[in-house]
Amino acid sequence: MTLSVFLELVEFKAKTASILPFFIGICYSWYNYQSIHLGYVLLYFAAMLIFNMAVDILDNYNDYHHATDVHDYKEKTNIIGREQLSVRLVFWLMVSMITLSALMGIGLAIVVGWPLFWMGLYCYLVGIFYSSGPRPLSSLPLGEFFSGFTMGFMISLICVYLNAYQVFEWNVATIGSIFLVSLPNTLWIANLMLANNICDLDEDEKNNRYTLVHYLGKPQALRVFAAMNILAFVAILAAVVLDIAPWSVVLTFLAAPFVWQQTKRLMEKQIKRETFICAVRILAVGAFVQVITFALGLIL
Repeated sequence: MTLSVFLELVEFKAKTASILPFFIGICYSWYNYQSIHLGYVLLYFAAMLIFNMAVDILDNYNDYHHATDVHDYKEKTNIIGREQLSVRLVFWLMVSMITLSALMGIGLAIVVGWPLFWMGLYCYLVGIFYSSGPRPLSSLPLGEFFSGFTMGFMISLICVYLNAYQVFEWNVATIGSIFLVSLPNTLWIANLMLANNICDLDEDEKNNRYTLVHYLGKPQALRVFAAMNILAFVAILAAVVLDIAPWSVVLTFLAAPFVWQQTKRLMEKQIKRETFICAVRILAVGAFVQVITFALGLIL
């Protein structure tokens, strides 16, 4: 297996979806707690990235086995069939990465407290059952919620907890504040899956995957996509007004014209190879600008 094939197998290009929520958690921790435990968060970052890659391998592995459209999808689209990878090698690579990341997480939980264990367990269950079992989460109308909530919110929440576990309070105000700051990422990550399902509607239905788009229809799904992009900016403004993010985060609105342009492109044409990238760009640019403007406020 070459490096380029491995990076495609683990969908390395999509790791923005986990890395940027991590940095939002770092920024929030410093702004609201003035506390960073560098060693803990670096270990968490490594475990998170390894598990995220393992989940993407699992997704490709399960899609390969469950595909009913053998000639087009299994042999030409799925990377395992297309690159003629050893299924046994892919399986053990996936198991090794899940085990390693789990051991790292359990080690951290022993040090900082068992709330980390339960949060991590939730993330692992979602990651594994996202594409596994008789009815994978990714094939249900719940996929957008679980992907957005788990990667957008839970990654940031765990990061904040690790940095402030000595004084962290489990109450509505604390959880609500972290949720609001992480809401743009939550929505943009959910939109990533929504855009994917919009573009793949016909192929998904051939493979018995009845996603949210199947029930809403493409026109309504596209309206939901646009609405979530608008709500992301509303959340950014609200976080500044409530003083849980610095004033500089308002500068994220500079990315709004770009987000709107990409939204219009997807609404005009829903072709995977041409316009799914619009959702990827919205997440990458929107979340990156939010992190940069948050960090700018910490410096100033």
